[in-house]
Amino acid sequence: MTHIGSATGEHATQGSDAQRFAVRWAGLTDTGFRRQHNEDSLVTQPPVFAVADGMGGHSHGDLASRAVAEQLGTLSDLDTVEPIDVVEALRRATDEIERLGDGEGAAGTTVTGCAFALHEGAPHFAVFNVGDSRTYAMLGERLTRITIDHSVVQELIDAGLLTEEEAETHPEANVVTRGVGAGIDPVPDYFLLPVMPDLRLLVCSDGLTKEVQDVDIERILWEHEEPVAAAEALVAAALDHGGRDNVSVIVLDVTKAPSVEDVDRTVPRTTLRDEETRRS
Repeated sequence: MTHIGSATGEHATQGSDAQRFAVRWAGLTDTGFRRQHNEDSLVTQPPVFAVADGMGGHSHGDLASRAVAEQLGTLSDLDTVEPIDVVEALRRATDEIERLGDGEGAAGTTVTGCAFALHEGAPHFAVFNVGDSRTYAMLGERLTRITIDHSVVQELIDAGLLTEEEAETHPEANVVTRGVGAGIDPVPDYFLLPVMPDLRLLVCSDGLTKEVQDVDIERILWEHEEPVAAAEALVAAALDHGGRDNVSVIVLDVTKAPSVEDVDRTVPRTTLRDEETRRS
């Protein structure tokens, strides 16, 4: 397990009044009850907050998630992040995973998170994911999943062949269709979300979401105002429900931000590869 950055902290951005905002966060991980090693890695270092969930077994999963965390951590020199910055960091991680895993078998990792970004001069979170680790947003009492899983069961759900309830017990529930590693060019999805007052983001591995339903995640986030208390309660809930996997969470709160006229205003989803092509 690798953790880049401080487990708890606060950060205020610079710039014009219309671009300034402040956040506080807490990141927490636990091995769980059935795994001998923790293959998750976290980044809680502005402008990036991310969770990588290693695949392939110890030490393969360890090195894959560590490579992603370390490369995303190199973006700390930036005030804001462009989509191509995330792509290039994940490509460097892919190359490193190949070097470190040479002769030791396949290694890979999922990753999800958010980064400070500007869109049309306004501050946004650029939310990204590869695989089935998730990022959620909460405003008031409403929890919304921002990312869409890259998994076999999600494709079946999208095709109308499987319900959300059936997906939980499907024999391929753990099979992802995208990851970072195995020499494959990483293809993250991303979504731009305006930074707004009282917004809370949750970044987590599937060790949480496979144990705790969204309705209970929503309740826990609502019940605990402090990020540390919320993160601890979420991990405890995952353990109480079996703790079958490593569980990692980052709770990120916006404590100061410009007002947003339309809180449902978002930017259409696209892939980072599409954005890279557009910019070239």
